[in-house]
Amino acid sequence: MPAIETPLYLLGLIGLAAYLLGSVPFGVVVARVMGLGDLRSIGSGNIGATNVLRTGNRFAAFLTLVLDAGKGSVAVLIAGAALGADAAQVAGLAAFLGHLYPVFLGLNGGKGVATYLGTLLALSFPVGLATCLTWLVVAGATRYSSLAALLAAASSPIWAWALGAPTLVALALVLTALIVWRHRENIARLRAGTESRIGRKG
Repeated sequence: MPAIETPLYLLGLIGLAAYLLGSVPFGVVVARVMGLGDLRSIGSGNIGATNVLRTGNRFAAFLTLVLDAGKGSVAVLIAGAALGADAAQVAGLAAFLGHLYPVFLGLNGGKGVATYLGTLLALSFPVGLATCLTWLVVAGATRYSSLAALLAAASSPIWAWALGAPTLVALALVLTALIVWRHRENIARLRAGTESRIGRKG
């Protein structure tokens, strides 16, 4: 973690603002605006881009991916520019928690992969890019979004250390642990051989 130099009350305010931004359920909004129905009653019921893809609308899935990643990136970039590196990491964590536990959906949110990738790209572009590439390689090879997410997240602390961003390692470990927790049902299905592959409609 970077040194805490920002006053705690400002970190609290930036954390609250980032949490509210992260809580915006863009998948639900995009699906509703594009006439795809209630995303929570489609496929896995998840609010992320992978479940939007199960509607068969690739553009809606892409838009959800960009917006969910953008929540993390915007929160980090604004906090970093205004207050510094410590605030940037607090904002990234808060936006991520907002996506996982959104106040607007009764704390029942998504699994955080896109928001995590967007957060990493804003905190350290090389680390974020390496993590994204890890996701793409695993997803392309296996067609399992969940497996790609788990392995990409697990690789991120390693990438942070290897690519010269040691102050990012602790945050990467925390967010990776949360991603593993949110994917516990996917892990069970992967072990049972019943996990859905990318592109399968719900």
